[in-house]
Amino acid sequence: MLALIATLAIQALVFMTVLTPPVLAALAAPDIGVASERIGLFTALVYVGAILSSAGSGALLARTGPLRLSQWCLGFCAAGMSVAALGFLPAVVLGAVLMGLGYGPVTPASSHILIRQTAPQRRSLVFSLKQTGVPLGGALAGFIAAPLGLMIGWRAAALAVAIASLTLALAVSPLRHRFDTGDNVGETTVRSPLEGIRLVVRTPALRRLALSSTTFAATQLSMATFLVTFLTERAAMPLVTAGLVMAVAQGCGIAGRILLGWVADRSLRPGRVLALLGISMAAASVTTGLISSAWPLPSIFVVTGILGFTGLSWNGVYLAEVAVIAPPGAAGAATGGALSVTFLGIVLGPALFSAVVSFTGSYALAFSIVAAGALTGGLLAWSVGRP
Repeated sequence: MLALIATLAIQALVFMTVLTPPVLAALAAPDIGVASERIGLFTALVYVGAILSSAGSGALLARTGPLRLSQWCLGFCAAGMSVAALGFLPAVVLGAVLMGLGYGPVTPASSHILIRQTAPQRRSLVFSLKQTGVPLGGALAGFIAAPLGLMIGWRAAALAVAIASLTLALAVSPLRHRFDTGDNVGETTVRSPLEGIRLVVRTPALRRLALSSTTFAATQLSMATFLVTFLTERAAMPLVTAGLVMAVAQGCGIAGRILLGWVADRSLRPGRVLALLGISMAAASVTTGLISSAWPLPSIFVVTGILGFTGLSWNGVYLAEVAVIAPPGAAGAATGGALSVTFLGIVLGPALFSAVVSFTGSYALAFSIVAAGALTGGLLAWSVGRP
């Protein structure tokens, strides 16, 4: 329980820091001198940094221990936020990269802790509970950063979030004697920064899992990025209502993470759960693309709720299975290598979705292409078998 609380808090605050710039974009853009929609480039830079740092997570864990590495993650996110708050474009770019460097290793570090602190029959559920820190961090960014930005200005709000990250980094220091000693460090055998990538490439089950997660991540981020715009532009839905639809979809995702973690532990093999999720999110994506202004509102809530439930709930089951399949002492490295592949979907998925809509004007086609990817990912996950 202590490990779960600590890793959940760290995950939530790191993700809150990463999502605060998009929340504050409308306020910050005039001062920086860019259009607010360019925030997508900031997010892409964050995940480029995350790809680089997650790939080297195994070597970092070997040198620092998982909790110390988590503290460094919070520190890098705080530094990136502080630099970006300077408000001129080069500083914003540097801040995005620093935040990405902090974001990348936080999940591998938590996996390294939880795989040793959790009984096998509860791993998928515990990992799924920890991964609720991602939507929780997004909610915190919306509920805290946005009002702060209106009250005290975007720069001060950004610095307040940075201070919160540093405060948590200090607050978890007393736990180092428990999580950064013994087998949490002594069994960490990975020394090369690229060992996590090598583990994924040479282990067929990890390779298939990582590739499937790329398609799932593309679906998740495409929905998060474009659902509100799609509903307002093509379904003639008021912005407030579209925001409510998005919030309900996110809530379904949180519920899905917990429920499917429980199911994976008790009823089905995790690979089968991920496969069924891929098939279901493909069907939900295609159906979502067919929404129009003629649809009754309850039907829209149902369809997007199913998309949220399937498209946001795979993470914990996926990470738990990666940690289980990884060689002894290499759960963090394997997670980092797998996430480097996962993050490619986050970077490329929304970009592909945007390009399809720009060139064809069809959201239905864009949702269908995303669905084809999710279906492929589901088939890959079905073939995963534990060694």
